[in-house]
Amino acid sequence: MTKAILNQQELVKKNIIQLLVELNNIYQNTRGERKEISIQFPPEDEEFSLLEELELLTVNIRGYAIQIQSTGQIVNQSEAIEQLQAMRVLNVPQIASFYFGSNGNYEQIKSYIRTLDYLRLLLLEFLQFQSD
Repeated sequence: MTKAILNQQELVKKNIIQLLVELNNIYQNTRGERKEISIQFPPEDEEFSLLEELELLTVNIRGYAIQIQSTGQIVNQSEAIEQLQAMRVLNVPQIASFYFGSNGNYEQIKSYIRTLDYLRLLLLEFLQFQSD
């Protein structure tokens, strides 16, 4: 790899780690909203509630970010790329419906959703550097 690519990859890694910390901070600040959302948006015909869907995405995306933080790489890169491409946060119907339908409410959770999806995109970018 060229020095410019390595520098870019290190920058993306640094941004992933920084975003992971930011995501944790945002999550801590959403406690009140999460409580209200659990009451206002119970699961209807879905297998998982809105918050459960968010948790599932969070566990997977954070897991990859933590691998990068601790080891500087992600194992099973091709599988990770496939999973991250399929995990488009706003493709989950409950999340998209909530995000676009809550009219100025729940801004902390919306910030969390945006940050989570941005972290997913940074992870994909990091993996592209590794596969080049």
